[in-house]
Amino acid sequence: MVRAVRGAITVDINAESEILDQAKKLINHIIVKNSLKIEDIISIIFTVTDDLDAVYPAVAVRKMGIVDVPLMCMQEMKVFGSLKKCLRALLYINTDCNKNEIEHVYLEGASVLRPDLVK
Repeated sequence: MVRAVRGAITVDINAESEILDQAKKLINHIIVKNSLKIEDIISIIFTVTDDLDAVYPAVAVRKMGIVDVPLMCMQEMKVFGSLKKCLRALLYINTDCNKNEIEHVYLEGASVLRPDLVK
């Protein structure tokens, strides 16, 4: 069965190393929380706010050794008053889990986006 897992994390500064570190942290948390194997991941879509442009977050995934998963990076829609310096991910996965068993991951400043999911 195909399911989707969402996640987001904030980045302190618009710098390549910071964006890559935070993207890796987010993807690692999603993988661990959902007991995923790399072969379970169908694709990953990243979005970033317009104040993050130092590097594509997909580079972090490639540096993690995930080389055969399709990746895409886009700019998040700009909405007045929205969270700044935010990196979001949407993973499509193969899993036997029910929808309510999927663990969406919102870290650091991005936890305000989904307070209902923060434990």
